[in-house]
Amino acid sequence: MLLARNRKSTLELIHKHGPRSQLVQAHNPLNHTKILLQDESRVKWIQSQSSNSSHGLKALAVARLTAKSSITIGNGDYLVTVGLGTPRKDLTLIFDTGSPLTWTQCKPCVRSCYGQSGPIFNPSQSSSYANVSCASTSCSQLSSNLGCSGSTCLYSITYGNNSSSIGFFATEKLTISSTEVIDNFEFGCDENNQGLFGRAAGLIGLSDDNISFVEQTAAKYGKYFSYCLPSSTSSTGHLTFGRNGGVPSSVRFTPLSKVQGDSEFYGISIVGIRVKGIPLPIPSTVFSSGGAIIDLGTVISRLPPTTYSALRTAFRKAMANCTTAPAVSLFDTCCDFSKESTVAVLLITFSFARGVNIDLDPSGIFYVEKASQVCLAFAANGADSDLVIYGNVQQKTFEVVLTKKKKND
Repeated sequence: MLLARNRKSTLELIHKHGPRSQLVQAHNPLNHTKILLQDESRVKWIQSQSSNSSHGLKALAVARLTAKSSITIGNGDYLVTVGLGTPRKDLTLIFDTGSPLTWTQCKPCVRSCYGQSGPIFNPSQSSSYANVSCASTSCSQLSSNLGCSGSTCLYSITYGNNSSSIGFFATEKLTISSTEVIDNFEFGCDENNQGLFGRAAGLIGLSDDNISFVEQTAAKYGKYFSYCLPSSTSSTGHLTFGRNGGVPSSVRFTPLSKVQGDSEFYGISIVGIRVKGIPLPIPSTVFSSGGAIIDLGTVISRLPPTTYSALRTAFRKAMANCTTAPAVSLFDTCCDFSKESTVAVLLITFSFARGVNIDLDPSGIFYVEKASQVCLAFAANGADSDLVIYGNVQQKTFEVVLTKKKKND
């Protein structure tokens, strides 16, 4: 994980339920049941999007943002704080690699706004705000175009848990840091919300779409971003745009791939899994039949049933001395460590195309419901042909770099 201190355009990444988060409410503690139920909703939505024609997924200057984990759209979402408008107003936004449009709640909230942490953005008080015309190319190419209100472009976007955002499509000055400012950034000025967004002010979309932050800032940041998720709620991480953020020489790249369906997610090629250095006895084609994506909004990785069964068997064999605990929610393999002073860490390695091997952090192997219920942090898909999802629990502590050449490169 890269240190975010003393670097140009760097913002910190913090878990929503951590001690430094301003979004935590005393009456709203970490709720594992809610997290896993919302995670299942997101997964079902993603799976429903991946059944049509093949579509290339992309991945991608320098600005580092602070991220905090939140239980909202897709669940273990993470948050960043950016500035919007002139004068600048700081907003804490969910960031998601599976969402295209950046939006925030706006006054006067003519329909429905939820209670967010901090003031709602007021476009009438910003000298750099402008609505996007219905006659503009940007409006006509907007995948979430809702039509027009007079001459102003409207948008509507719905998420996997049936949450939605509706409002005006507009441009504004977006401030990543004191040295990183993006003029005429296209975003949604939301005045009608439904669903679960926690207390964040909105969302910053980092998916593969022409309206996403990644695409809009391609000239500045080269379609290149990286992030590091903290291992726990009390530690910090970062989100960085551009190559000048100091990506370590140890970073190795695996190609992005295509998945079935008209998807905005980033496709990856998983080729195998090892437990304690021993490859799982699974067919070489098991990961390619449905394809795979890396997704920040999904908490628990979903594996083909054939793969999950082999992983569970290897895990149970390696952890044979653990006291078995009851299954919980998605998890059918759990241990009771409440009476243990130390626990041996199991080595699980994911192998990706081009010889990239990742040894998971312990936080990516065990899901801790409580000390007496520590579970194998994976779940099975319904069929081997379903889309494999590499979730955020397995991404913790790693510098995840997503990059793609621009079309004219």
